[in-house]
Amino acid sequence: MPFYDSEAIERARQVDLLTYLQTCEPQELVHVSGNVYCTKTHDSLRISNGKWCWFSRGIGGYSALDYLIKVNGYSFLEAMETISGRAAIPPPSFVPAPKEEKPKNLLLPQAAPDNRAMMAYLKGRGIDQEILDYCVQTGRIYESRNKGHGNVVFVGFDKDGKARFGCLRGISEARFHGDLSGSDKQFSFALPACVENPAVHLCECAIDVMSYATLCRLDGIDWRRHNLLSLAGVYQPKKKIEESKLPVALTRFLEDHPHVKTIYLHLDNDTAGRLAAKAIMAVMPEGYRVENKPPPRGKDVNDFLCHRLGIPIRGSHSKEPER
Repeated sequence: MPFYDSEAIERARQVDLLTYLQTCEPQELVHVSGNVYCTKTHDSLRISNGKWCWFSRGIGGYSALDYLIKVNGYSFLEAMETISGRAAIPPPSFVPAPKEEKPKNLLLPQAAPDNRAMMAYLKGRGIDQEILDYCVQTGRIYESRNKGHGNVVFVGFDKDGKARFGCLRGISEARFHGDLSGSDKQFSFALPACVENPAVHLCECAIDVMSYATLCRLDGIDWRRHNLLSLAGVYQPKKKIEESKLPVALTRFLEDHPHVKTIYLHLDNDTAGRLAAKAIMAVMPEGYRVENKPPPRGKDVNDFLCHRLGIPIRGSHSKEPER
């Protein structure tokens, strides 16, 4: 039976899990986004910033030694033998911790005395009254006015119910679009399911999300039982698609909803939308199923809704993304 002195044990404990997997089990390592990784065997085990956490089991640690014992079920001696026998493992590279970003302070504009112009505008886009009422009651939409110009304010929340994202869309012919100061696209406009649903439906903008919910109503489907998420505008992948990262809104949603494993893409029927869908399908980590389901007619989900309802399509030839 091998004997390991305190120095050998300390050296083994210095080997972080990312270094171990990159060197010894690269086939087990799956890139999620940014500096976040998971393993092929356990997709709920996340590795980031020198730490790892197996969320489904509620355990975590820092070193490869901890991982071999807690996750793979090795004895302490077996784990030591495994790490000590890997002479090729380089010493861990300590990267300075990134500067902690101050939380963004979202500045929401003052609400108008009423929502009449906003409601008329969204009804003109075909949005169902039940969905409008829900969004108003939950603070996801409201009307603001600036120098006589009316806007719809779309609001996105984090998992604790705090408003973290906001964008404006003009409801006059001026067609103003813009994100609010302090807005964080990780928490874009969404209609989360009222039950635990293993899928999410992804659209480009908030009006498309509301349009998809309306289409569900028309088909007799309970839209409240589905996760509907906006990308808060056009997603721009890298020139080399395989080098792209997932949209931040989708990454955050999947991290906050680990039970979601299926993604339905309802992106626009234009060059940008098709490219975005191709990139998302290419870089989605293993363990997820992605289905590309663009609108069957029209440029986007709202166009298809308007076609179906037989109402005019607003600005269909000059529609800009909500940024």
